[in-house]
Amino acid sequence: MSIVDRAKRIMLSPKEEWPVIDTEPATVGSIYTGYVIPLSAIPAIAAFIGLSVIGMSVFGLGRFRVPMGTGIGNTLTRYVLGLVSVYVLALIIDALAPSFDGTKNPIAALKVAAYSSTAGWLAGILMIFPVLGIITLLISLYGLYLLYTGLPVLMKSPPEKAMGYTVVVIIAAIVLFIVVGMVTNAVFGYGAMMRPGM
Repeated sequence: MSIVDRAKRIMLSPKEEWPVIDTEPATVGSIYTGYVIPLSAIPAIAAFIGLSVIGMSVFGLGRFRVPMGTGIGNTLTRYVLGLVSVYVLALIIDALAPSFDGTKNPIAALKVAAYSSTAGWLAGILMIFPVLGIITLLISLYGLYLLYTGLPVLMKSPPEKAMGYTVVVIIAAIVLFIVVGMVTNAVFGYGAMMRPGM
């Protein structure tokens, strides 16, 4: 299945797509090269274009841009940390499975982590226009539903435990997201690097 077809199906009909994903043979490498690496590049590249090429307009003060060198460094850092985050999230999903009467399965956990991230990656295209950040966030929240529908199918947890499982995974993901953001901002703090542009 092509990456476009998979992304479309997981977004539009996740309840039908998760059982298909569950039966597909996969490896860490195939999930990453066939899905995670290309799709997770969307928000990284879009953010670079939005912040370093287009810039942000601040009312009454003009347009500000992140310098190109800093923007490239930030993009690469966020991209690599994003790839690592998917794997760490999969480890968390797998470790929590028995607590919710599920079955430990690292490949299934990676599938859940990867495919439930689709909404955020696709919404990331809007980061070309930084002012649309809130819309990007709202679309990304659909990933929570993808996670909720995927956990019982792939991790074999009872449907009645899916909500609790999802909530605990979301809390772990938020902590992971904060850590990635802190690391990136510690290395490339935006406040000090924004420069007036044309």
